[in-house]
Amino acid sequence: MAKAKSVYSCTECGGQVLKWQGQCPHCQAWNTLVETIAEAAPAGANRYGRIAEAGKPQRLSQVEAREEHRIPSGLEEVDRVLGGGLVPGGVVLIGGEPGIGKSTLLLQALAAIGKSRKALYVTGEESPQQIALRAKRLGLDADAVVVLADTSLQRIEAVIRSEKPDVAVIDSIQTLHFDELQSAPGSVAQVRECAARLTRLGKSAAAAIVLIGHVTKEGAIAGPRVLEHMVDTVLYFDGDTHSRYRLIRAFKNRYGAVNELGVFAMEERGLKGVANPSALFLSQHEAEVAGSCVMVTQEGTRPLLVEIQALVDEARAPNPRRL
Repeated sequence: MAKAKSVYSCTECGGQVLKWQGQCPHCQAWNTLVETIAEAAPAGANRYGRIAEAGKPQRLSQVEAREEHRIPSGLEEVDRVLGGGLVPGGVVLIGGEPGIGKSTLLLQALAAIGKSRKALYVTGEESPQQIALRAKRLGLDADAVVVLADTSLQRIEAVIRSEKPDVAVIDSIQTLHFDELQSAPGSVAQVRECAARLTRLGKSAAAAIVLIGHVTKEGAIAGPRVLEHMVDTVLYFDGDTHSRYRLIRAFKNRYGAVNELGVFAMEERGLKGVANPSALFLSQHEAEVAGSCVMVTQEGTRPLLVEIQALVDEARAPNPRRL
């Protein structure tokens, strides 16, 4: 048997070189080259998966520019960050630390969407029994969501084409694998190709696709940087795991603003939107307290009241420190 040829792929941009070096020559990132098995691109795909189909050139004035009817997610704070709801044909990438509540958030959204539209939940990390137990614990309507437990991209594509869901959630993009590629799931080539094919499928089928992405220890979404360029919206869902409050904000949004902030509180029945986030950042004082003041800050279209506290102590050193 011929020896498998290896190349070094950049985890930031996906560029490849034959020999390892400290800096990627394509994006100039340091220590991002990892060894992978060299493999040819699948038939009919270029480096980015050929999202756009070939067509004849036309004048921009001949293109019908119409406002897409958005799909409400059933969670007001999510719709606030998205700019009004999910867009048919739009692809959303949401990242967050393990256990922060990404699957819970999207399962609640699908249960609300499934009451009036077709919703599909594709899980590659949990079994259908685990999803059903979570839905029962949250008190959600189990008939509103169709669950598929699979990691093969070809089978998932076939189900999306046959079921024709309005919204499909992929949990998570790092668990999918494309059979024509020999690398392991979660590698640069697999993540890039799976995301490109799902993006093309969502736009051709006019279905809103939501991808859940793992994050690295630095807090960025794992996989090649081109993954964030492919999708239409990038959301981060974060917060202190020891606190009951969670924040969601957009870092990229082709269909809305990126300065909105959504606030959730984790309760027994799942995540609940916080209508008055100012109450989280204010202490309850019966009387005036020295060193404390309240300021108003603007987050998108919603003003927030935030309390700032100052502490002054006697300095023992000759040069006082201000922190």
